[in-house]
Amino acid sequence: MRSFLLILLVSSLPLSAQWKDFIVSPRGDTLNRVDRSGKKQGPWVLSVPELRGERGYEEEGHYVEDLREGIWKRFSQEGVKIAEENYRWGKLHGRQLYFSYFGGLVREENWWAMDPLRAYDTVAVYDLKDLDKKVADLVVKNEGVSIRHGVFRYYDPRTGKLLSQEHYVMNKLKKEEEKAAVIKER
Repeated sequence: MRSFLLILLVSSLPLSAQWKDFIVSPRGDTLNRVDRSGKKQGPWVLSVPELRGERGYEEEGHYVEDLREGIWKRFSQEGVKIAEENYRWGKLHGRQLYFSYFGGLVREENWWAMDPLRAYDTVAVYDLKDLDKKVADLVVKNEGVSIRHGVFRYYDPRTGKLLSQEHYVMNKLKKEEEKAAVIKER
């Protein structure tokens, strides 16, 4: 039995030393972990101080293989949420929300992240009139960036009223005349 416990103890030693660097939060969580190969992994909290008149902020989210992944939240130094961003492969992907320092929604954006491991990517194009109806698939060259793809909405942060919106398809702004022409053609 003792030899079994000794083997178990020795085999668990490398697991406890898998992080090259990390910090421990007041709740005992390990944050800001850097693995042996120097890549950021797991939960992170970043603090950006005030600089040249720009307000400071804090961000929290997860890293996977040194790339941001999932939801990242940004807070003012007073603790007010000022942004909620979604990441995939380290690039903006999906719906992004930005708030004023008083908590009101300022804008909503939609982005499409391109898989950096693929030279080309296929993107579905939907009918502007019926967003559930798929019209075609576009093959696009992957330049390893995020592109605007979807509706961008701008709000009055005090009242929450929609002020304007823009519709992007594959990083190109679609004007109202183009939308009307596409709808008339069908």
